[in-house]
Amino acid sequence: MRVLILTLALASGTDGPAGAQSQAQPQRNQLDRGAFNTLAAELAFPLFWRSDANGNGSVDPDEVAYLWGVRPSSSAEEWSDGRTFSKAFAAAYRRMVEVKEGGHTRLRDPAEQRRRELVRQELAQGRATLLESDFRSASAEDRAIVAHVQRAAVIIERLFASQNGVTGQDAQIPTDDPASRMLFFRNQGPFCEQPGTEQDRACNAIPGAVKKVSGLYPASIQQDSGFCAELAQARDGAALLDPFVVVREGSRGTLRAVPYNVAYRADMTSVARELTAAANAIRGEGEAALKTYLLAAAQAFRDNRWQPADEAWARMNAANSKWYLRIAPDETYFEPCAEKAGFHVSFARINPDSLAWQQKLDPLKGEMENMLAEMTGPPYRARRVSFHLPDFIDIILNAGGSRSATGATGGQSLPNWGPVANEGRGRTVVMTNLSSDEDSKASYLQKAGSLFCSASMSYVSSDPLRETLSTILHEAAHNLGPAHEYTVNGKVDGDIFGGPLASMLEELKAQTSALYLTDWLVEKQIIDARTALEIHVGDIAWTMGHIAQGMYDADGKSKAYSQLAAIQLGTLIENGAVLFHAGTEAANGKDRGCFQVVAGKLQPVIETLERRVLRIKGTGDKADAELLKARYVDDTGNFSDLRGVITGRWLRVPKTSYVYSLR
Repeated sequence: MRVLILTLALASGTDGPAGAQSQAQPQRNQLDRGAFNTLAAELAFPLFWRSDANGNGSVDPDEVAYLWGVRPSSSAEEWSDGRTFSKAFAAAYRRMVEVKEGGHTRLRDPAEQRRRELVRQELAQGRATLLESDFRSASAEDRAIVAHVQRAAVIIERLFASQNGVTGQDAQIPTDDPASRMLFFRNQGPFCEQPGTEQDRACNAIPGAVKKVSGLYPASIQQDSGFCAELAQARDGAALLDPFVVVREGSRGTLRAVPYNVAYRADMTSVARELTAAANAIRGEGEAALKTYLLAAAQAFRDNRWQPADEAWARMNAANSKWYLRIAPDETYFEPCAEKAGFHVSFARINPDSLAWQQKLDPLKGEMENMLAEMTGPPYRARRVSFHLPDFIDIILNAGGSRSATGATGGQSLPNWGPVANEGRGRTVVMTNLSSDEDSKASYLQKAGSLFCSASMSYVSSDPLRETLSTILHEAAHNLGPAHEYTVNGKVDGDIFGGPLASMLEELKAQTSALYLTDWLVEKQIIDARTALEIHVGDIAWTMGHIAQGMYDADGKSKAYSQLAAIQLGTLIENGAVLFHAGTEAANGKDRGCFQVVAGKLQPVIETLERRVLRIKGTGDKADAELLKARYVDDTGNFSDLRGVITGRWLRVPKTSYVYSLR
């Protein structure tokens, strides 16, 4: 999947006209929109000023969205009746103005003072960006589905907290420290994640800087940094590292695998109840596919058997449902061994534009598989692929493992295990309402303009379609060539490479294939050469964004996307497809030194890298995979210096931090 960055609220009430609002209440014009949203986040108010619709420079009731999850006990009615603001809103606004004008109270304890400053620095590296959905005029059936899924999402967040070992830790946050409370919500735990603060152990939502301990394994074995490898080598290692179990200590220090539905029985039963209620709310035949999936998923939460739910989910598509819902344990990036599936919710509406691209690309997927199989070479053989080409979806709500502190998943191919995945019958989606707002477009152009030379900047497009097409190809490529369930000498990629390296290689395969297939689509006359170059330049900017996040987190855990980005950009630079001109002014007219994309050299370099990555996966060549990583990820030479240039400029602009509102 491609990572890019969500927050949600159920709001009600009738919005009144802006003129009536301004007459009913005094002007609130002491904060511009940017300051309002920044301070609301820092003070943990569930408020977002979406736009100054009437241009009066003052925040009005019909311009404010109320966010899900920031204050779970809060509702829209606490802040406004739709026409006038409440006393609670007035008090919140006064507090924001006080902080803007007077700053924060100085504390006597210098360590606590520094911790809180670091927390605010962590939050400042993300810019709140709203994803809002309005169901006020929807049918009773649709509103019931949304309500039950939203309640299930709250429980999923609780399950994900248990997996991360952070349940209840928020009780240790000082009552006068709203910024730390917001950090705990945004990051789904007390730990700082942003590049400017994550390496500082003092940056933590809890005084005393609690240590990170996964809830999926006994704390006692996590004291050894090599515990994941020891589990893999244990006699019952396959059972202990099954993606749908937790590891618990048994008698006399033995370890045992406990199925998710046993370890988390109460919460999983509650999720099943909400999904069953959502299914029962569907009365007609129009959403039969969704109803079937809801019931199958409910049963999976009861018995931990996920294949029947995967089968039902794979049968849903843009033609038989207007909804997209995935509620399950899926991705593994969040945990130290990269083996266990994390609980998440991705809830969205189908964007019908996907049907046109499916019609263009569906006839080509067999040809794509044959081509990648030839490039991979023996022992891999082309197989019959029957995966669904991506549906376009507009995200309503992400929760649990899908809700990132900053950035978001731009595309996803699931499931990761079982017959549906192995037989290429999985489902792929592209999130089309991410980064489409004007603030995000301006931010992207600002970052790109600080790094590209003027000639290359002319190919930087803020049109979301460019990124969408790249994401389509990335997600399709997860289903092509040697994927997760492919074996070499009876071993899957996790057994051959180890979890973190295997995850990075699979994403590297998908993204490099996306680069290669972009040029192939020009040959097939699906897109023109100009569009392909714009996509390539956008993908190079994408690598820069991930390089800026650093190669490892504070605990030394690999960042898959950052590492694949370094391998791709490093390869392009080393082979002359991207040049760095130290003395040339960047496109923004401010920074000295810029990157030039050499269009004529891109295709051959991309093809060479594609063949190498496919061969590594197809033959299980761990030595060559480690050589790639050592050369571009762990190097300390010239490319490391260029990564520093990229990081310094890219991080000047805060990343997107999605917040959600449901009305």
